[in-house]
Amino acid sequence: MTSIVIIPARYHSTRFPGKPLCPLLGKPLIQHVYENSKKAHLIDDVFVATDNETIVESVMSFGGKAVMTSITHSSGTDRVAEVAALMDYDIIVNVQGDEPLIKPQMIDDVISLLDDERASIGTLMKKIENPEEILDPNVVKVVFDREGFALYFSRAPIPFYRDVYRIQDTGYRIQDKKNHASGIMHHASEFIMYKHIGIYSYRKEALIALSRMEPTELERIEKLEQLRALENGMRIKTKETFFETYGVDTPEDLERVKKCLSTFL
Repeated sequence: MTSIVIIPARYHSTRFPGKPLCPLLGKPLIQHVYENSKKAHLIDDVFVATDNETIVESVMSFGGKAVMTSITHSSGTDRVAEVAALMDYDIIVNVQGDEPLIKPQMIDDVISLLDDERASIGTLMKKIENPEEILDPNVVKVVFDREGFALYFSRAPIPFYRDVYRIQDTGYRIQDKKNHASGIMHHASEFIMYKHIGIYSYRKEALIALSRMEPTELERIEKLEQLRALENGMRIKTKETFFETYGVDTPEDLERVKKCLSTFL
């Protein structure tokens, strides 16, 4: 099967306008993502999908490939799907344009997940080691079956450890947010939870079908696009990764990523 990485890169980010072009250790942010993606062994090509001519020019200036897309897309998935529909590849990998710490092995891993013919989509997850992430709604949690197929994604702590939450029947109430937080932090070593790492591989036909579907009820509630796939019967296969990544959503995030990259130089 042939595979391509498509990196969605939008210029007009609400919290960080011009983010893909922001300098990071002498290179624009998007160049780090592109070059790391090119190092994956199982891909045939890499493209940036963007709505901005300046980003196209920047990518071409460092020898990369870029395609202009519609400015009306509401998500990176839709942007990737527009480009994928014009190309003849079996597997499409969506690598976020604000993930300069992405590792080539992570790309190879999500591609390999689609060796299972039952899977329409592949993605990664990582065991939560920082207890603060359990309650962080920005850290998406995932539960999966014995074969690694995702059962559900949520911003809430899942699974719900009922016996731990009861805390010796002392009147602990889950609606008491302060006690809820302190109870989870105190018992964090008893939890095994996994966070979702937002890199996806899609069979081409699955990606295009997904982009044409209307948002679903669970997707609207949780604000998680992958729930649209699950609600429509698509199977998402997961694999555990031991790599940590940090997306860049704000200038402060950029400083944290800069420190991480500096340790490898």
